[in-house]
Amino acid sequence: MNDKESGLAYWRSNIAYVKVSLVIWALVSFGFGILLRPMLSVIPVGGTDLGFWFAQQGSILVFLALIFVYATMMNTLDRKHGVHED
Repeated sequence: MNDKESGLAYWRSNIAYVKVSLVIWALVSFGFGILLRPMLSVIPVGGTDLGFWFAQQGSILVFLALIFVYATMMNTLDRKHGVHED
Protein backbone atom coordinates (compact mmCIF):
# COMPACT_ATOMS: atom_id res chain seq x y z
CA MET A 1 0.00 0.00 0.00
CA ASN A 2 1.28 3.46 -0.77
CA ASP A 3 1.15 6.36 1.69
CA LYS A 4 -2.11 7.79 0.33
CA GLU A 5 -3.94 4.45 0.51
CA SER A 6 -2.54 3.80 3.98
CA GLY A 7 -3.68 7.25 5.10
CA LEU A 8 -7.17 6.69 3.73
CA ALA A 9 -7.40 3.29 5.41
CA TYR A 10 -6.22 4.83 8.68
CA TRP A 11 -8.87 7.56 8.60
CA ARG A 12 -11.63 5.15 7.53
CA SER A 13 -10.84 3.00 10.55
CA ASN A 14 -10.62 6.04 12.81
CA ILE A 15 -14.00 7.35 11.65
CA ALA A 16 -15.54 3.90 12.12
CA TYR A 17 -14.26 3.85 15.72
CA VAL A 18 -15.69 7.32 16.33
CA LYS A 19 -19.07 6.35 14.86
CA VAL A 20 -19.34 3.24 17.04
CA SER A 21 -18.32 5.26 20.10
CA LEU A 22 -20.95 7.90 19.35
CA VAL A 23 -23.67 5.28 18.91
CA ILE A 24 -22.79 3.71 22.26
CA TRP A 25 -22.64 7.16 23.88
CA ALA A 26 -26.09 8.11 22.50
CA LEU A 27 -27.63 4.78 23.44
CA VAL A 28 -26.38 4.95 27.01
CA SER A 29 -27.00 8.63 27.70
CA PHE A 30 -30.16 9.35 25.74
CA GLY A 31 -31.53 5.82 25.38
CA PHE A 32 -30.99 4.27 28.80
CA GLY A 33 -31.06 7.52 30.77
CA ILE A 34 -34.14 9.09 29.15
CA LEU A 35 -36.09 7.04 26.61
CA LEU A 36 -35.85 3.59 28.21
CA ARG A 37 -35.90 4.83 31.79
CA PRO A 38 -39.53 3.77 32.45
CA MET A 39 -38.79 0.22 31.31
CA LEU A 40 -35.60 0.08 33.35
CA SER A 41 -37.30 1.42 36.49
CA VAL A 42 -38.47 -2.07 37.50
CA ILE A 43 -34.87 -3.31 37.96
CA PRO A 44 -33.49 -2.34 41.39
CA VAL A 45 -29.83 -1.28 41.64
CA GLY A 46 -28.26 0.01 44.84
CA GLY A 47 -31.47 1.30 46.40
CA THR A 48 -32.78 2.94 43.24
CA ASP A 49 -33.92 1.81 39.82
CA LEU A 50 -31.66 1.01 36.87
CA GLY A 51 -32.95 3.89 34.72
CA PHE A 52 -32.08 6.45 37.39
CA TRP A 53 -28.72 4.77 37.96
CA PHE A 54 -27.86 5.04 34.24
CA ALA A 55 -28.95 8.67 34.15
CA GLN A 56 -26.87 9.60 37.19
CA GLN A 57 -23.87 7.27 37.39
CA GLY A 58 -23.95 4.48 34.84
CA SER A 59 -23.53 6.72 31.84
CA ILE A 60 -20.43 8.32 33.37
CA LEU A 61 -18.85 4.91 33.93
CA VAL A 62 -19.66 3.88 30.35
CA PHE A 63 -18.16 7.14 29.05
CA LEU A 64 -14.93 6.49 30.99
CA ALA A 65 -14.79 2.96 29.61
CA LEU A 66 -15.35 4.34 26.10
CA ILE A 67 -12.39 6.69 26.51
CA PHE A 68 -10.05 3.87 27.52
CA VAL A 69 -11.30 1.50 24.82
CA TYR A 70 -11.00 4.20 22.13
CA ALA A 71 -7.47 5.09 23.26
CA THR A 72 -6.44 1.43 23.17
CA MET A 73 -7.97 0.89 19.73
CA MET A 74 -6.30 4.04 18.39
CA ASN A 75 -2.91 2.96 19.77
CA THR A 76 -3.32 -0.37 17.98
CA LEU A 77 -4.35 1.39 14.77
CA ASP A 78 -1.41 3.80 15.04
CA ARG A 79 1.03 0.91 15.39
CA LYS A 80 -0.56 -0.91 12.44
CA HIS A 81 -0.08 2.12 10.19
CA GLY A 82 3.31 3.12 11.57
CA VAL A 83 2.29 6.46 13.06
CA HIS A 84 2.58 5.55 16.74
CA GLU A 85 4.34 7.69 19.30
CA ASP A 86 7.26 6.20 21.20
